[in-house]
Amino acid sequence: MIEIKGIKKSFGNLEVLKGIDLHINKGEIVSIVGPSGAGKTTLLQIIGTLDNPDSGSVSIDGTDVSTLSTRRLSEFRNKHIGFVFQFHQLLPEFSAIENVMIPAFIAGKSKTAAKARANELLEFMGLSDRAHHKPSQLSGGEKQRVAVARALVNEPSVILADEPSGSLDTKNKAELHQLFFNLRDKYGMTFIIVTHDEELASITDRTIRLRDGQIESPIAEETIKEETTDTNIQEI
Repeated sequence: MIEIKGIKKSFGNLEVLKGIDLHINKGEIVSIVGPSGAGKTTLLQIIGTLDNPDSGSVSIDGTDVSTLSTRRLSEFRNKHIGFVFQFHQLLPEFSAIENVMIPAFIAGKSKTAAKARANELLEFMGLSDRAHHKPSQLSGGEKQRVAVARALVNEPSVILADEPSGSLDTKNKAELHQLFFNLRDKYGMTFIIVTHDEELASITDRTIRLRDGQIESPIAEETIKEETTDTNIQEI
C-alpha cells in the first residue's frame, strides 16, 4: 500500500529525518509518536506529497510519487490522499456541506455527484442536521467531523491526520478516535496518524516511534524498559 524507502530530510544543517524505511498495509491504522522535533510532521508531509525528501522514495498504491510532474502530483494528492489537521481549517464563509464538497469540485466532479457524496458522509458523521451551518455555528467536535468528511469526499486510499484530536475535549476526542475505526471498517481506508496522545496510539493497529529522525526498533525500546526496570530495582 505505502512503501517508504530511505527517506532523508534536512533543513539547513539540521538533519530531521535520517533514513526512514516503512511499509504500511492497506486498511491499517498506524500512529506515529515521538517527542517534539523527532520528525513526525515532516515525515507525514513527505508521505502526503506536501514536501519533498532530500533522498529516498514514497510509493502509494504502486505509484512512486517522486516521478510525477507538478500537475500530476497535485491531481494524485487530490484523488488519493485525504488530510485532517489539528485545527479543522474549514473555510468560514462556506457551510459544512460546501466545505466537504470543495475537494470534489477540484477533482472535476459534478455538483450533483459532489453533493450526494457529501450528504452521505455527513449522514455517516451524524451531521445531516448541521449540513447548512457555517463553521462558527458548529462545536469543536462537529467542525472536526466535517473536516474528516472533507478528507473522505474523493474516496482517497489513505488519510493522513496530524494531531487530529489535539484541540478536542475528552468526549469529542474519544468519539473522533472511534470514528477513525468506523470509517476504516466501512470504507477500507488506510490511516496514518501523528499524535502525542498515547491513548490514541495504544488502540491503533501499530505504533511507529520516532526519535531524533529515526524509527526506534522494538528491541531498543525493550532494552530501555529493561534498563529502567533494573535501575529502579537497584534504587529500591
